Amino acid sequence: MTSNDSLARLAAVIESRKPANGGDPQTSYVARLLDKGPDAFLKKIGEEATEVVMAAKDNDPPKIVSEVADLWFHCMIALAHHGLAPADVIRELERREGLGGLDEKALRKARRREGEAGS
Repeated sequence: MTSNDSLARLAAVIESRKPANGGDPQTSYVARLLDKGPDAFLKKIGEEATEVVMAAKDNDPPKIVSEVADLWFHCMIALAHHGLAPADVIRELERREGLGGLDEKALRKARRREGEAGS
């Protein structure tokens, strides 16, 4: 079993909990967040990201892992809302593999400029 399998299983559960797929906001946290709309899960992403920062500043490895798990979970809800999956993020990370961070950032900036010039 791989990490991708775990993420895919969790993504399938999240997908099944969407109100459009029969998820009940009265009994499912995921369905409730999705039913409330993007503001609800985006707020949770912001809260969880802050908690990751606080745990890291406190140098608390178990808390860091716990908070990153919460952050990833809520990000996966955002992905599902937009019809995306963890595999889409993994493909993007794989695309960046071997490309230095500064080079990748410069490439994104150049692509944005090309897009603006073509508009």
